[in-house]
Order: sequence, then C-alpha cells, then structure tokens
Amino acid sequence: MAINFKVIERGQPGVVGGGEKKYYASNMISGNADIEELTEGIEKISTVSGADIRAVLYALTDVIPTMLADGKSVKLGEVGNFRVSINSEGKETAEEVNANCIKKSKIIFTPGKKLKGMLDHLKYHKL
Repeated sequence: MAINFKVIERGQPGVVGGGEKKYYASNMISGNADIEELTEGIEKISTVSGADIRAVLYALTDVIPTMLADGKSVKLGEVGNFRVSINSEGKETAEEVNANCIKKSKIIFTPGKKLKGMLDHLKYHKL
C-alpha cells in the first residue's frame, strides 16, 4: 500500500497576487474507514464478536467527549492521547482573566509510538 499524492501549485502566503509560485506534493485521501470497517478488521485479528466490537467503539464515541469535558486527558494505549486545549485573550493582570477570556477550544490528538512509527515506513505514489 502507498499514500497517493498529486502535485499542486501554491503561491507565497501573504503576498498579493501569490508572489513566486512553487509546486508541492499534496496527499490524496483514498476513502474513509468507518466503524463497520474497523469492526471487520478487529474481528479478523481477535476472538471478539463484531457486535461486541461495535458496542465498544460506539461507547467510546460517548465516553471520550464526557471525559474530555471533565478536564481529563484520554489515553488510548498505543493509539495515542486526546486532550482539550484552550486559547484566550491576554489581560494585564491575573485578576482580569476569567472564563469570558477564553475564545476557543479544540481537541488535540497526540499519536502513540506505534502510529508515529508507521510514518517512518510509508511509501508514496505520484498520481
């Protein structure tokens, strides 16, 4: 298997008219693996039934947001970690900082060693 990529032309960011244009590789996503496909893959390498696997995967979609909303980091073994990150506006004094200063939040995913290691062995194919 290989990661497919195409060539795209991009201008310089922030330069009116694009400035000097160069060509870059841009990966192409070849589809989505949904819960059903994940279930089938797990079922092939384990003794757990597809119904039980689906139940756990669907439960993760309910439990992970709850734990993140409670301020916890969620570690999924070698898959990686999820955590919430916030961005706020700066104030002159600590007393001025309150919840209204928080402008946005996002979920950060940090891949585990196994996923990071996979990146070192990727093959690429130009389309």
